[in-house]
Amino acid sequence: MQYRPDRLAHELRSEISVIVAREVKDPRVGFATITKVRVSPDLRYARVFVSVFGSLEQQKASLAALHRAGGFIRRQLSGRLKLRHCPDLQFDLDDSMEYGAKMDGLLAEVRQEFQATTPPQVDETIPEVPPHEAGNEAVDENDPTSSEERSDI
Repeated sequence: MQYRPDRLAHELRSEISVIVAREVKDPRVGFATITKVRVSPDLRYARVFVSVFGSLEQQKASLAALHRAGGFIRRQLSGRLKLRHCPDLQFDLDDSMEYGAKMDGLLAEVRQEFQATTPPQVDETIPEVPPHEAGNEAVDENDPTSSEERSDI
């Protein structure tokens, strides 16, 4: 179980998010969101996954700006976190949002094709019969009321 790398990854994610949002002054960073951080078992390296809102060119420019600001971010982290060694940061694009949107689109297409090819189904459920028309009522033996009380109702 890798408990410490997971804890450190969580702390790094929150601190890097704050640093990128408030302290990195490069306008190329844009709308970058830190989505996930993975830390190596020896706590020396950290992969920081970044989701950037914008076109592919804007995403590449934001990633380049984050690579360039990596030393600044690492220095800020070393002052905030009590570690012997601040991990080396590697920034990567997180395309999980795009992948999820693509899968949603594919599922919507399949759903439309399925509805277009299948005939409308007839509702074959048995209609519920009101209790007074049923005639034979089931008697619950665990019912605390006696049979005389039930006949009065």
